[in-house]
Amino acid sequence: MQFDRLLTNARLATMVPGGAAYGAIEGGAIGISGERIAWAGPMAEVPGEAAVTENMDGRWITPALVDCHTHLVFAGDRSDEYERKLAGEDYAAIARAGGGIRKTVEATRKAGAAELAAGALSRLDAYALEGVGTVEIKSGYGLTHDSELAQLKAARGVGLASGMRISATLLAAHTVPVEYEGRSGAYIDEVCIPLVREAARTGLADAVDAYCEGIAFSPEETRRLFIAAKAAGLPVKLHADQLSDTGGGQLVAEFGGLSADHIEYTNEAGIAAMGKAGTVGVLLPGAFYALRETQRPPVEAMRAAGVPMAVATDANPGTSPLVSLLTAANMACTLFHLTVEEAIAGITREGARALGLAGEIGTIEAGKVADLAVWDIERPAELVQWIGKRPLHGRILGGEWL
Repeated sequence: MQFDRLLTNARLATMVPGGAAYGAIEGGAIGISGERIAWAGPMAEVPGEAAVTENMDGRWITPALVDCHTHLVFAGDRSDEYERKLAGEDYAAIARAGGGIRKTVEATRKAGAAELAAGALSRLDAYALEGVGTVEIKSGYGLTHDSELAQLKAARGVGLASGMRISATLLAAHTVPVEYEGRSGAYIDEVCIPLVREAARTGLADAVDAYCEGIAFSPEETRRLFIAAKAAGLPVKLHADQLSDTGGGQLVAEFGGLSADHIEYTNEAGIAAMGKAGTVGVLLPGAFYALRETQRPPVEAMRAAGVPMAVATDANPGTSPLVSLLTAANMACTLFHLTVEEAIAGITREGARALGLAGEIGTIEAGKVADLAVWDIERPAELVQWIGKRPLHGRILGGEWL
C-alpha cells in the first residue's frame, strides 16, 4: 500500500466504538491517500510506505471536531437581552415583546450577503482554533423567501472561504414573522413549504429544521413541513421539547429524523421512539446555561434506550452566545452528567451522525475523510476538563494541513 502521507508515532483516539476507551491506539499511525484515510492502526503493522512521513512525537490525534447545531449566519446584537435576563425576565417574555429571534430577524433582513458572510467567518475563527472540521449552520433569521435563501448561500460561501465542511440547514420555521402574526399555519404553507422545495431543487440545504414549541410552531404545523421535506428528499431534524413537552421527540422520530435538539422536556415515549428510529439527541448546554434552565435533558433515559448523544454549541446571538465546542463538551459533563468519553464522542462521532455524515467523518478508520485534529495533550480528558485552553497542534482537513 502506497500512501500520500503517513502520520507516525501518534496516540489515536479513533472514537470507533466497541473496544478500548476512546477507541484508543497507543503507538499508532495513520496512512492518508488523497483526501481519505487509507489505513489506521499500530505502527508495527503499517502495511506500506508513503511519499511523506511525519512524526507526531506522541501527540494525540482525534477526528476533527463536529459542531452539529449552530446559527452562525446573522446580523445585529442582542446583548441588551442578556442584561434583561439577568434582571429576571425570561426568554419567552422577551420574545413576546419583540425581542429574541425577531430582533435578529430585523437586523438580518437589512444586512447584505457580504456582511452576513463576513460575520459568520469571524465566528468560525474560534472554531478553527479548537480543531473543528465540520459545522452545521442554520438559516432562520430571514423568514422570507429571499432572505432565507441568502442565509443558506452565505453558509455555503463561508464553507468555501474557511476550508471547513459546512452542513446547511433550512430553518425557515424558526418563529412566526411579524407580517404573519396570528397566522402561523399560513406562514408554513405560503413561505416555509415553498422554501423547502426551492432549497432542495438548488441544493442549498442539506436538511430541514423547525422550532416546535408554544412560542413558535405546533406539532401539526411541524408535521406539514416535515411531509414536504420528505417529499423533496431532504432529511429532517427538530428543535424539540426545549421549554415544554410538545411531543417533539416522538414527532421527529416518526419521520426518521436525524436529530432532536435541546430535548430537556422530551418524555419517555419520545426517547423510546428516538432510540428505535436512530434519531440522535443533541444536547445544547450553552442554551441551558444562558437561560438558567433547571430541567436537564433525560440523559439516563437516553442511555437506557440506546439514543446516541451529540453535543453542540447552539451558537446564536441570544440564547447561546457560545462559540467554543470544547467548552460545550465541558458543560455537558458538568451540567448534564455525561462522561468525558460520551462528551468527546458527542463532538465527533455522534455529531457526525446527527448531520447524516457518519459514513464520512467522526471516527478515524479506513474509508473516512481524513479530517483530523492533532493535540498537545497527555490524555483525551484534557480536551474537556479545561475551559479556555486550546491545546491544538494542527488540523488536517481532506488530507491536507490547514
